[in-house]
Amino acid sequence: MYDLGDLVEMKKPHPCGVNRWEIIRMGADIKIKCTGCGHIVMLSRREFEKKMKKVLEKKQQTD
Repeated sequence: MYDLGDLVEMKKPHPCGVNRWEIIRMGADIKIKCTGCGHIVMLSRREFEKKMKKVLEKKQQTD
């Protein structure tokens, strides 16, 4: 579904006008970083799944 390093779109855009977020930490809580202004937000996994719209880009796999 989603993994560390993926770019996701949330249902509501950030006040800076960008709606692309990068997942930078996963666990019981998920930390996301705005790709526009660099603001970091931590959400519970349940809240994140409720507010996430879709995965835009999967992280590139390095073999």
